[in-house]
Amino acid sequence: MKLNQKIVREITPLTESDFFTLFSRKKTEFDFPLHFHEEYELNLILNAKGARRIIGDHVETIDDSELVFIGPNLYHAWFTHQCISEEIQEVTIQFNNEILNTQFLSKNQSSYLRKLFEDSKKGILFPLETITDMQNLILTLKDSHGFTSVLNFMQILHLLSLSPYKTLCNEGFHEASLNANSRRIKLVFDYMNKNFRNDISLQDISSLVNMHEVSLSRFIKKRTGKSFVDCLNEIRIGQVSRLIIDTTQSISEIAYSCGFNNISYFNRVFKKKKGCTPKEFRENFTGVRLYI
Repeated sequence: MKLNQKIVREITPLTESDFFTLFSRKKTEFDFPLHFHEEYELNLILNAKGARRIIGDHVETIDDSELVFIGPNLYHAWFTHQCISEEIQEVTIQFNNEILNTQFLSKNQSSYLRKLFEDSKKGILFPLETITDMQNLILTLKDSHGFTSVLNFMQILHLLSLSPYKTLCNEGFHEASLNANSRRIKLVFDYMNKNFRNDISLQDISSLVNMHEVSLSRFIKKRTGKSFVDCLNEIRIGQVSRLIIDTTQSISEIAYSCGFNNISYFNRVFKKKKGCTPKEFRENFTGVRLYI
């Protein structure tokens, strides 16, 4: 699938007077272009098996139903692709961070919501069990009014924050640092995000956080489930993906500029992370350029 279109900055209809806006549609195809906006967005999509989803640098063909939470300014869209459904159902809820601001999310009781919102910067995909549990709440939200609708909306966010989920984008694509209750792990990821273009060794970071290399390696693995090298590669691949989409630089130039000094190694890492070669990834976005 090649996308011969621009990435559009969407101006949503959300106003300062709204807690959220909700759109419920039934259609036979997806026709909105790859886009981004400042608002958070929760999307429930039903009867769309074979459609193609793009969230940031993540591309995937979807099943019958899915539930996705997207953070601010993250590229996203669904495309008809191989979907032949006669009635796709889509519920889109948009809201900004004013209703759940930093002061609110910093409270101890908001810790799960805080993590949900931080992870949404990379796009969140919820499992089928969550969709089954949440589908009716989301579908009937449009029928509630006044402050009752706000309470129902907050219940949805609360339940989603307790659900298992997976993030979609590579760490570096949205320039997000890991949100964890650890000053050391934050220092590690801040350093890697700022210095990914350079050679970075475990020794460099161990001196930064005052830990022995072996201890730091175990610490990163315990906190993230990934090795130090995997974490660094994820940040670099995220940056590579953005440049492949947004620039006309050659892939080798991009790889070197993002800290990969061996093209063969880069190609192996990229294919393992993205499931396709860098060239195939670029072909998916042929003709796509940022439009503001």
